[in-house]
Amino acid sequence: MDVGGQASLFATGGVAPAYRHELSGGAWVDVAVGWAPDADELFALLRATVPFRGHRRRMYDRVVDEPRLTHRWVLPDDAVPHRLRDMGRTLGERYGHDFTQIGVNLYRDGADGVAWHGDRVARERPEAVVALVALGATRPLRLRPTGGGASVSFPLASGDLLVMGGTCQRTWQHSVPKVARSGPRISVQFRHLYPGMPPGGRPT
Repeated sequence: MDVGGQASLFATGGVAPAYRHELSGGAWVDVAVGWAPDADELFALLRATVPFRGHRRRMYDRVVDEPRLTHRWVLPDDAVPHRLRDMGRTLGERYGHDFTQIGVNLYRDGADGVAWHGDRVARERPEAVVALVALGATRPLRLRPTGGGASVSFPLASGDLLVMGGTCQRTWQHSVPKVARSGPRISVQFRHLYPGMPPGGRPT
């Protein structure tokens, strides 16, 4: 799918602005290349200090291990690294939401990934904003209309920002497909609290 991009006013000092990609059904995606110039240092910090752990989930008639490791903070939490707090504050000022939930997903190699999905609670909201900052190895994030259809791929390199907004969580799905080879990657996710969502509720 060919998705056109349009520059927005969002930029951080000396860093390229975000480009708005309008999807169907009121969904949109902003992408800013190199948004986090200290990506390598932040990756090393998170990899060394975050207590990542695995989760299990039901798939059809069996329970399986999720092919990635995760951790999540809910603000206020003194354990949140200051750099992530600063990122959330900057994103909140741009998008008009308080990003009180910060999650980190560790993809250890190409065998880790995540299947097609939309954020569970956000799927029930008319609109929501979810921001992702990629750290480490370049991996594609793919989006397709809910229920199937042509997909669009965003190859996110270390430091790139991708923001899904509008109806994206409800009318589109996203995935990080497994690949033959890849170094480790961390995805930092910023979410705001939706009405009816418990503060400690797991969003996906």
